Amino acid sequence: QVQLAESGGGSVQPGGSLRLSCAASGITFSNAVMSWYRQAPGKERELVAALNNARDSIEYADSVKGRFTISRDNAKNTVYLQMNNLKAEDTAVYYCKAKRGTLISWGQGTQVLVSS
Repeated sequence: QVQLAESGGGSVQPGGSLRLSCAASGITFSNAVMSWYRQAPGKERELVAALNNARDSIEYADSVKGRFTISRDNAKNTVYLQMNNLKAEDTAVYYCKAKRGTLISWGQGTQVLVSS
């Protein structure tokens, strides 16, 4: 059974930082393209960052470039999202996604609230 467990969300003031983690089980993690998505209230889910298994292909949403960093530790079956200089518009539920060929799995999400 595939499980993706996100953690690290919370409340932070503008300009602050958070690091999200997504621990995967039930998949061959090293073969998966791992991504972070987010969904703000009333908006569609959007891609934040994606990192392939070879770590040689990274994609970021324009709105987070220079502030967020995606990384992965294949030995720990974990993908991370380091978020710096957070803004109010980063407030959303953040989801982890694993893609292996045509198979896609999602985590349950972790809430990030950026507010003064």
